[in-house]
Amino acid sequence: MLKIRVFAFNDFGENTYLLYDTDTLDALVVDPGMVTVAEQQLFDRFVTDNHLKIRQIVNTHLHVDHCIGADWVRSRYGVTLAADLAEKPLGDAVAQQARMFGMPLDAEPSPVVIDVPLRDGDTVTLDSNCHLRVISVPGHSPGGIVLYCAEGSFAFTGDSIFSGSIGRTDLPGGNHAQLVAALRAKVLTLPDDTQLLPGHGPGTTVAREKAANPYVR
Repeated sequence: MLKIRVFAFNDFGENTYLLYDTDTLDALVVDPGMVTVAEQQLFDRFVTDNHLKIRQIVNTHLHVDHCIGADWVRSRYGVTLAADLAEKPLGDAVAQQARMFGMPLDAEPSPVVIDVPLRDGDTVTLDSNCHLRVISVPGHSPGGIVLYCAEGSFAFTGDSIFSGSIGRTDLPGGNHAQLVAALRAKVLTLPDDTQLLPGHGPGTTVAREKAANPYVR
């Protein structure tokens, strides 16, 4: 059975997702944003208590609040990170991003390296019970992606769309028209009952956002 555990990490309340299968115990980390030792321990404790095997990190994009914990997860669990290569400049500039947003850190973070490049239409496989289709949704950032699991009827949307809103497009590489067009064409055409799991705040559904989100109507 597929399950999802969400952690709200760092000062931005970023949603870090842990997707796992209770049968195989395989797990993926989506957008690791843990900063403090307490946040790392909370994540670690859940993984240990549930006997999970972390297989990979997948990032919807590389804004600092979504990837500041990537190097810790990579070293702690010996896994690789997958993301769209268009996010490389953001990954290279994680330290600059942290300074720009005033994120309190004990040490300057290293650049976040993309080990596994992802493109629109690729598949990230958890196990035989879950395949995440990569959907390119640029606009909030140049290489933003959504990860859609048809078997579970859910999608990790990063900061592309929220309940009643969409991602900001005033940061470097943002493009409002591009984001809205991609959401309308690629995300809101998913089945109506698809659960949208955003990078901040509560989840929503495709049907709800089509009916009530003023930014994509």
